[in-house]
Amino acid sequence: MFISSGNVYADFSSIEQDENAPLLPPLQGEVMEDMSTYGEAKVACEGVVRAGDTSATIVRSGLIGGPGDWSGRTGYWPWRFAHPTGDDVIVPDDPDFPCAIIDVRDLASWVVTAAEQQLDATFNATGPTIPFHQVIATAAQTANSAAQPRAVPAVTLAELEIGAWMGPASLPLWIDDPAWRGFATMNTDRARAAGLVTRPLEDTLRDTLAYENQRTEPRQAGLSDEQEQRVRAALDRNRT
Repeated sequence: MFISSGNVYADFSSIEQDENAPLLPPLQGEVMEDMSTYGEAKVACEGVVRAGDTSATIVRSGLIGGPGDWSGRTGYWPWRFAHPTGDDVIVPDDPDFPCAIIDVRDLASWVVTAAEQQLDATFNATGPTIPFHQVIATAAQTANSAAQPRAVPAVTLAELEIGAWMGPASLPLWIDDPAWRGFATMNTDRARAAGLVTRPLEDTLRDTLAYENQRTEPRQAGLSDEQEQRVRAALDRNRT
């Protein structure tokens, strides 16, 4: 059993690529110098696992979410709607951006099953592909929030130094680069035929919100209250 990553794929411009899609070249050294070669390192590890005549289960996981997600990527949106800084919540103006999340509990449960069954194959494992606006609507519903999403164009967010996907001053689960539009998605037909079951997004976001409400460590993604207020103030100034 080896837990790999969807980062092994060479191209992310299209959505839901399957396990036969081209991979990055394997990392040549034994240690990656930084996270920029994470995908290549995973490819190299897959090669080592597959070397020889032994069978193995390789799981290429997508974005893992749920309670305990220290990055804040899956927890930010329900948390922000539960704790708005105004009448609206700043979101990117890209409602159809394709998203996919797998709850850590679903992934762990299926990995145990795959190991017990000694499945000899490579599997993509993530949740179903859904549009970004559905994630936002589910987050707001989960938080029982009256705040409305306020969509901001990517060019304006860039001007205000707001990033994408993860990290400080970012809007999670969204990427503004067309070459990475399918990054979060993968075809999971093979894994689902082998028993992978994923719970509804609302269940994951509800439990992640409970985690977010009691966490003490800093969130690694999203906007702080001050950052969101700064963006809103800049937008309001430009409207007058």
